[in-house]
Order: sequence, then C-alpha cells, then structure tokens
Amino acid sequence: MSILAWIILGLLAGVIAKILLPGRDPGGLVGTTLIGVAGAFVGGWISARWLDHPVSKDFFDAATWASAIGGSLVLLILYRIVFGNSRD
Repeated sequence: MSILAWIILGLLAGVIAKILLPGRDPGGLVGTTLIGVAGAFVGGWISARWLDHPVSKDFFDAATWASAIGGSLVLLILYRIVFGNSRD
C-alpha cells in the first residue's frame, strides 16, 4: 500500500477507535485523527515485526484493518493516560 492509502486507513482507524473509546480527548478531533494515522503505522509495524503477519498490500485485508485499529486504540489509551481524559 502507498503512504496515501496508509493515511486514509489511519484516518478511518482513528474514527473507529474513537467510536470504540468514546469520551473527550485532550486533542479533540484533530488529535484523535493524528493518533489514528500513527496507530495504523504502529499497528502494521507490530503485526509485521512480532506477530509474524506482514501487512498485506491489499487495502481491504481484515488483518491490516485489525492491526491499524488495534494500534490506534493502544495509542489513544496511552494518550489519555499521559494527557488526561478531558480538556481544561
């Protein structure tokens, strides 16, 4: 997949992660979206490195989506732990 496809996947993964973890985030919509993009890259890297499942070149592969959403959830949880659950 190209970098543009990963960014689109990350945006969608960030939205899905936000739906799965509702609440107010310190970064708002933009911060959550950026976390989704970073989570897609992190999830794909973890999947390829430690789970022995290289990321598919197909955009609609279920394992690719699961790793992107999982990475987004992990980063969103870490973000909330470090910066808090609500905006001041």
